[in-house]
Amino acid sequence: MDDFWSGVGVDLHLEPDVTAGRRAGLERALRDAVREGRLAPGTRLPATRRLAAELGISRGTAKGAYDQLVAEGYLTARQGSGTEVALLPAPSLEVPGEAARARTPRLDLRPGSPDVGSFPAAAWLRALRRAIATAPSSAYGYGDPRGRIELRTALSGYLGRARGVIAPPERIVITSGYVQGLALLTRVLGGAVVAMEDPGLPFHRDVVRRGGGTVVPLPVDERGARTEELAAVGAGAAVVTPAHQYPTGVTLHPRRRRALTDWARAHGALVVEDDYDGEFRYDRQPVGALQGMAPGQVAYLGTASKTLGPALRLGWMVLPPHLVDAVTDAKLHSDHHTEVIGQLALAEMITGHAYDRHVRACRLRYRRRRDRLLDRLGASRNVRGIAAGLHALVEVTDETETVARARALGLVVGRLGDHWHTPGAGRPQGLVVGYGTPRERVYPEALEVLGRVLEGA
Repeated sequence: MDDFWSGVGVDLHLEPDVTAGRRAGLERALRDAVREGRLAPGTRLPATRRLAAELGISRGTAKGAYDQLVAEGYLTARQGSGTEVALLPAPSLEVPGEAARARTPRLDLRPGSPDVGSFPAAAWLRALRRAIATAPSSAYGYGDPRGRIELRTALSGYLGRARGVIAPPERIVITSGYVQGLALLTRVLGGAVVAMEDPGLPFHRDVVRRGGGTVVPLPVDERGARTEELAAVGAGAAVVTPAHQYPTGVTLHPRRRRALTDWARAHGALVVEDDYDGEFRYDRQPVGALQGMAPGQVAYLGTASKTLGPALRLGWMVLPPHLVDAVTDAKLHSDHHTEVIGQLALAEMITGHAYDRHVRACRLRYRRRRDRLLDRLGASRNVRGIAAGLHALVEVTDETETVARARALGLVVGRLGDHWHTPGAGRPQGLVVGYGTPRERVYPEALEVLGRVLEGA
């Protein structure tokens, strides 16, 4: 047999059923491979001589099968260019109405995402090239479940100077995002009672419950989480967003910050600090992380999702010493380790200060967006949570009616009512407006529509 597999440029796996003849069997095998997508449009097929040698058939049989499929439109053949898979119309898999439900809204002011159009593609590409050029060959193998030492070292310096986190590299674990970090901690805590802010993100409560934890509400008021209620609920852990509470936007009061860490020390409990948008503070320097006050009781969780983009799937945990081994073992048996190339690129961006420059540029851009929101709504509406972050809370009297009116005009916003542990009458109502989400070119129109909706409320 000649060097078929090394010379054709592609590997082609076919098992023709020759019951009805060799040519018919080959035609059917090729036709099925194209229909099922195993042979993608544009794939160049082996020459008939090589295909015939591999399958043990005559070249005439192979050529006849190709000619038939060209005639049927499955393949294309051009002189000197060989035979390729043709582009076929994609079958519709949608059920009626599904496309309309899944369609991206024209104007999106929902919270939870940055402006992904501002991703620093050029800076990321430069960092990626430098990282790949200098990475040792061991970087492409299985690695430490805690993550690459390059990124853990870079984060140690960055989190210390930018967020006030005490973060030795050996206590940092890289994750695929906040959700994975929260799930790993819940697993390690082994069915603990976990207090979670009320209101808060429902999906995060689901993560804790699926990990075996029992969720109890921790009420939030204008000073943040009401830490005085922790002892009464018997929690072994508390999940908080102290820098900029989601969704109310309040900052945890200094007295309550101290009370929270005192509670953790006194009860041997764990505080999980979600610092999801801690870099974005507009009225003064960002509030330092809670972890710096009690590194032995606080697990600090951060991500690149709000600064760079959720698609990177890069997050980090800074753990109390007694949890490092247990979380590392859970990570090992969860996904072995987080992908490496992105870790190396992010480490390069941080050490080269491109990450700082990007964060500063984003902070300026989002502050301008916040100011435009206030200019449009502030005079007539109570807009809260505006000192930091990527969202604001706009009070309304009937959020259901207001959201419906906005949707009718092509605008979607978040609802405060979706965030309560137990929705019900008498709860405060409001819109959770994510001013970081839309692209720059559509943001003015989104604000204008929101203003008209609220003026009619």
